[in-house]
Amino acid sequence: MTMPGTKSKVLSPIPGVFYRRPAPDKEAFVKEGAAVKTGDVLGLVEVMKNYYEIKAEADGVLESFLANEEDILDAGQEIAIIAVQ
Repeated sequence: MTMPGTKSKVLSPIPGVFYRRPAPDKEAFVKEGAAVKTGDVLGLVEVMKNYYEIKAEADGVLESFLANEEDILDAGQEIAIIAVQ
């Protein structure tokens, strides 16, 4: 469990392409500054046409994205920071 007042790093579990939106014509799953709950989808990582949801692992506020739309990620790369509440 992550303690309130700390930061939770959201990491990519696999290498792939990062997407903040479910489709090109859709809004982002979540925007910086928004409240998030454990399990909320923050983005997708695509590998060979398979999409894996990236979910918040703590309740808090999405402080910042460290990865941009269509960035190529390595496994373990930081995607976002959540300020835990």
